[in-house]
Formats: sequence, C-alpha cells, structure tokens
Amino acid sequence: MRVLVVEDEADVADLISRALRGTSWAVDLVSTGGSGLAALGVNDYDLAVLDLGLPDLDGLEVCRRHRRGGGTTPIRLLTAPGGVNAPVGGRVAGADANLV
Repeated sequence: MRVLVVEDEADVADLISRALRGTSWAVDLVSTGGSGLAALGVNDYDLAVLDLGLPDLDGLEVCRRHRRGGGTTPIRLLTAPGGVNAPVGGRVAGADANLV
C-alpha cells in the first residue's frame, strides 16, 4: 500500500510516517499543498493524508482541486482537536474522512 502524507510540521510528519511504515505502508512525504497536488497528479496512491494548515494551498484546497481534476484517491484530512468546521468543509471538498 502506498500513501501520500502532506504535512508541514516536521515532528508530526515524522510521527505519521513512522506509524504508517510500521504497518508496511510505503510513504511519500511532502510539506506543501502544491507539492502534494503535484504528487497526486503523477502517482497512484492508496491513500492521501492532508494537513489542513499548509503554508501554500491548504488541505481542503488540495482535496478540492484533486477531485475537480478527476482524482479518486481516498483522502483523510488531518485536523486539530476542536476544528468544528473541518468535517463539513472536508466533505464539501471531497474528503473521505477526517483524522483528529
């Protein structure tokens, strides 16, 4: 299984990557929404994990653009606890689920 993780905080990215690799997933890690969108456009992923707060395109916009372009990769949005609007915004953008 291959997963794309789009996370700009190094500690969080490392934690997620190690956890996924520990379950035998191949992990591609990028730190900006633009690079995540580019990776989704050229690689086949079984899952994409997108942080909401990225320095350029946020996770919702990456998801929205990926879906508009015909992308079908399952997407999970990484949200901070208490992110009230994230679940609704994620569904509108085409995300499959949120991870808090």
